[in-house]
Amino acid sequence: MDATTETANAQIQPPVRGGLVAYLQVDGAMKAAEFYQKAFGATIEAFHPLDEKGRTMHVHLYLNGSSLMLGDAYPDYGHPLEKPAAFTMMLPLSSDAIDFWWKRAVDAGLEVVTDLQVMFWGDRYGQLRDPFGVSWAMNAPVK
Repeated sequence: MDATTETANAQIQPPVRGGLVAYLQVDGAMKAAEFYQKAFGATIEAFHPLDEKGRTMHVHLYLNGSSLMLGDAYPDYGHPLEKPAAFTMMLPLSSDAIDFWWKRAVDAGLEVVTDLQVMFWGDRYGQLRDPFGVSWAMNAPVK
């Protein structure tokens, strides 16, 4: 690849938003991206083309003002699928928005793990799990 091509490719990449960006490995990264569009209003900003097995090594989403990166597992290259564990994706929301976000996510097919409720720390909080095994939480101050 020559310098002109490298420069052109660098310029077409969307800017990364957020000071810490999650990069999730899932089974079906493009399907997950499309699901996150429906469930969370995410937008697909960039992605690498799918291979002959329907996998992609990179999808860049914007979701709730931040970047979220997704990629498929590639066990044939030493990167097997690992079950998501020991983390939760947190969506901090306004008190006016949380009910809309919660309903949209549940209607899209996320499983309720913890009902949306006022918690002991004073905020409304609930937890969900998506069809890809990823845990999501929503938190908003009480009005």
